[in-house]
Amino acid sequence: MKHHLPTTLVLTLGTLAWSLPAVADTEYHMRVDGLACAYCAYGIEKKFKQIDGVAHDSLDIDLNSGLVRFRLADGRSLSDERLEQLFRDAGVSLRKVERNVIE
Repeated sequence: MKHHLPTTLVLTLGTLAWSLPAVADTEYHMRVDGLACAYCAYGIEKKFKQIDGVAHDSLDIDLNSGLVRFRLADGRSLSDERLEQLFRDAGVSLRKVERNVIE
């Protein structure tokens, strides 16, 4: 015996799903100390590419200014403590974090 959902229930669920807000990405801008060479940048890149949700094409590391930028998808976020640990593991020190929600 097959069970079918009533058409009104299907339409209601479809309308609810359509009306839910899209989950926004978060863009991170971080200042770091100790970013002295390409090897340091590679260490950071390696750590951040392991994080689920990091858009790999968004990772930007500027050696001259000590700036690291990336985008985290689907409403995910990283705590300051987690970011500090990631940078510490890569051999640099996190100084400042800015987060911007992108809709």
